[in-house]
Amino acid sequence: MTSIIEFLTIEIRVILVAAMPIIELRGAIPMGIAMGLSPLHAFVISYFGSLIPVPFIVFAFRPVVKWLRKTVLKNFVDNISTRALNKGERIQKYGFLGLILLVAIPLPGTGVYTGTLAATLLDMRFKWILPAVMIGNLIAGMIVLYISQGVVAL
Repeated sequence: MTSIIEFLTIEIRVILVAAMPIIELRGAIPMGIAMGLSPLHAFVISYFGSLIPVPFIVFAFRPVVKWLRKTVLKNFVDNISTRALNKGERIQKYGFLGLILLVAIPLPGTGVYTGTLAATLLDMRFKWILPAVMIGNLIAGMIVLYISQGVVAL
């Protein structure tokens, strides 16, 4: 019984790390593998864990930003919005494909959070944001999995 609880605890940790900004599945996949999960298992739970924040960002972010812009935090919110929009240049230029590319690059400052925030600030609709983020995240996850397997092989 202890091993089942231990195993589930590892999965929950991987999911929580995958749902964190900046780290996302880029850190969760190698962490899951290092904690003893099979590469495929680590990939699958990291992938779904990293998608958890997307609807919350899309549906909660817009009203919160509108409200914060009416407070003393206006400059702070404008600064964050400007940084996200700068990352979103590809989205502005290429739309759906640009969002996929932004999310697919497995580097800090790109990924699910940045892509979703930028797309939300650009007023993309959820029906376009979700599939683009899912595809880009799948590509990023496959790159990270491939790199992780190469490092393990060395």
